[in-house]
Amino acid sequence: MLVRTAEQPDQALNVDLCFVPEKHTVQDKLPAVSGSSGRLIVERISTEGEAPHWPGQVFAEAGLDYEDAMQQYVSLTRDRLIRSKSASLLTEIEPSQWQQGREKRAERYRVREQRRQEDIVWKAVKTEHSQAARMYLALSPQVRKQQHTLWKAKEQAWWKLHKQRQQTIRQRQQEDLAWHQCNQALTTDPTSEAQTRAWIAILVVTDNCTRCCLGVPIFRTGAKLTSQEVVTALRVLLPKELAFLISDQGTHFTTAAFAQLAQEAGFIHVPVYRHRPQSNGIAERFVLTLKQWLRRHPWQTAEELDALLALFMPMYNDRPHQGLAIPGLSPNEFANRIWLM
Repeated sequence: MLVRTAEQPDQALNVDLCFVPEKHTVQDKLPAVSGSSGRLIVERISTEGEAPHWPGQVFAEAGLDYEDAMQQYVSLTRDRLIRSKSASLLTEIEPSQWQQGREKRAERYRVREQRRQEDIVWKAVKTEHSQAARMYLALSPQVRKQQHTLWKAKEQAWWKLHKQRQQTIRQRQQEDLAWHQCNQALTTDPTSEAQTRAWIAILVVTDNCTRCCLGVPIFRTGAKLTSQEVVTALRVLLPKELAFLISDQGTHFTTAAFAQLAQEAGFIHVPVYRHRPQSNGIAERFVLTLKQWLRRHPWQTAEELDALLALFMPMYNDRPHQGLAIPGLSPNEFANRIWLM
């Protein structure tokens, strides 16, 4: 595979975002976290000693014929057919949970159909009463007097129906509230790491030619990081000679604000193909190195994490790097040699 890098420092940059917990202890693993879709997708970390499990293991069970094995496999993988916007983790959905959600949604559909029929009947009753009222008011005073008792009985029956209708509406509102709470519980994993933990976003900026790290600003907004925050940080870090900026197609790099930055700074934004992180391999490898180093260092606040990153960046730029055109040199040494050439 042919690999080409920039020929001069500051000619091209690789940028990426990584997410780490707001607090970290040395014993904890830093999970792989993706935020390119605009929501965090967090790797499910298995507990120590937990045996690996996947649906295909059912085919290895002795004494289970193919049809029964396939039925079990289908049951275990039905969650793949669900496309939920609120899903925030790559975690397995239990078949019972999936079945429960399906039954609840079917019940909700039946309720809405019943309501629709009830609304049709109510509108017809309401229209009939309005027409009867207009006809009664159009009568002469003498005739109205004769039919007053009959009309009064009709009015009493109408207001009784109207009161029942108001009670039905209030009952529907309570049912809707209960449904939305139930639906939220079904579509939200209560053990979701993305919901139970606070996250900090780190923007990594590396030089494509020298592999020098130009900056690792942090954002306490974490999962709610905006493109404008990324743009503001890049305005400070981008070199004036920049011609190309390479990133993934995450939502933070594909907005109008980012396009405006490219136009104003005079560089070309190069988004890599989706699901091809190796196309932005320099930034991806830097993130891996950074998280391996951070795993060995605990922090309890964003300030402590920022202080750790301030130590990491010069250390990284001064240590030997095997990915350079002259292996064994540090990014800083390689940059100095290029400027002297």
